[in-house]
Amino acid sequence: MANVGNPASVLEMGEAQAAARKLGLEVTTSEIRRAKDIAPAFKALRESVDALYLCPDPLMNTNRTGVNVLAVGVRLPTMHGVREFVEAGGLMFYGPNIPDQLRRVADIVDKILRGTKPSDIPVKQPTRFDLVINLTTAKALGLEVPATLLARADEVIE
Repeated sequence: MANVGNPASVLEMGEAQAAARKLGLEVTTSEIRRAKDIAPAFKALRESVDALYLCPDPLMNTNRTGVNVLAVGVRLPTMHGVREFVEAGGLMFYGPNIPDQLRRVADIVDKILRGTKPSDIPVKQPTRFDLVINLTTAKALGLEVPATLLARADEVIE
C-alpha cells in the first residue's frame, strides 16, 4: 500500500513488487492519494491478501495508528519501512537505523562547513539495520513469532 501522490512511495512500491516477484510472491497493490482512501483500501484488500507492506510517507505516517487499527481489524500482518509504525501497533519493521543515519548526516554537514566540497564526500549506504517486532500485535492477529526471529530482533514490543 502506498501513497501514489508521492514519487518516492511509487518508486519504493515498484522495488517491493520486484523483490516479491523474485521470491515467487504474488503482489497486489493498493494505491492511496488521501487519508479518506485508506479505509476503503483495507476493505478491498481483506479478502485478497495474506500480508501487507506499507510504503512510508508523510500521509501514511500521519495516519499510522488508524492504518494499524484497520490492519488488525481485517487480520492483516503488516511490514513497515518506518519504526514508528510498529510503535503505533504495526507488526514488524526492518530497515536502516535512523539515528545512525542522522549521525552520519551530521558528520557530512560538519565536513561541508569545514570546507570540504560536497562532491568530494562519498555517498554511503546504511550499515546498521533494525528489526522491531510488536508481540502485542502478533497476539492480536493470532500469530506466533518464531523464537529464532525474536532472538534476532533489535527490539521486541510487548
